[in-house]
Amino acid sequence: MNSFGITNAPAPARLSVGVVSAGRVGTALGAALERVGHVVVACSAVSEVSKHRASVRLPDSEILPVDEVAGRCNLLLLAVPDTELESLVAGLAATSVVKPGTIVLHVSGAHGINILAPLAEQGAVPLAVHPAMTFTGHDEDTARLASTCFGITAADEIGYAIAQALVLEIGGEPVRVSEQMRPLYHAALAHGSNHLVTLVADAVEALRVALAGDELLGQQIVDGAPGGVAERVLQPLLTAALDNVLRRGPSALTGPVARGDADTVATHLQVLDDADPQIAAGYRAMSLRSAQRTGSKPELMEILERADHGE
Repeated sequence: MNSFGITNAPAPARLSVGVVSAGRVGTALGAALERVGHVVVACSAVSEVSKHRASVRLPDSEILPVDEVAGRCNLLLLAVPDTELESLVAGLAATSVVKPGTIVLHVSGAHGINILAPLAEQGAVPLAVHPAMTFTGHDEDTARLASTCFGITAADEIGYAIAQALVLEIGGEPVRVSEQMRPLYHAALAHGSNHLVTLVADAVEALRVALAGDELLGQQIVDGAPGGVAERVLQPLLTAALDNVLRRGPSALTGPVARGDADTVATHLQVLDDADPQIAAGYRAMSLRSAQRTGSKPELMEILERADHGE
């Protein structure tokens, strides 16, 4: 049992929480912690947007400078962009405002606990706890945390027990990630989530071109506004494809590449190039990767690899 009364099993003692800063992630996690009995005593906010977000989502929290936030809590939540984390930690260490024994938790996916070393050397308990979720800045963010996995990294088993207890308490699922594997963990999440957005946006754009001008009587006009006909056509297909691959793995792949239909893929590349060469390039790259996964027919591989070299 440590100074906060935490062992390997029970939920953590009630903590006074400081949040730096009041962005989408920080306020969502702060609100989630308050729902289970912890108290966000202070948070930092600079812009008017972040101050408003803090007043709405953490109404009982006092908005203070970073050094004062750090000195008032026994759980310090660092929710700043990855590029700002190292300098923030260095500044906190230089001013010695973090009391020994304070749990210092950052939410960066790309970093483990090494980046918190200056504070750990001063007696802080370093934790990296990353929610594998995208945040919108609205109330649904906090609700989604209850079904989110968190990549946790700690210095020792006591640290892992603290991180695990906090995640379980707000309804999430803790997943252990070693320090050396944090970059690969983050790359996998970015590849899946960020590139999915680009993939879907390209598909929507191409479908809008295909459907525009031939609307049925009374049908919504196909234009560039989100949530239109193209999105409604794609949504059930994309939802089913995502569900299938998560349930069944690569065997869920269907379509012309999976069938080795070289003629259809060649036609796709041509019409997509006519619509937008950049979309065609994305289609080719994903088709090539899909063909490699399925061990596709040589003639299809030849078409895709030839296109890859600009021939």
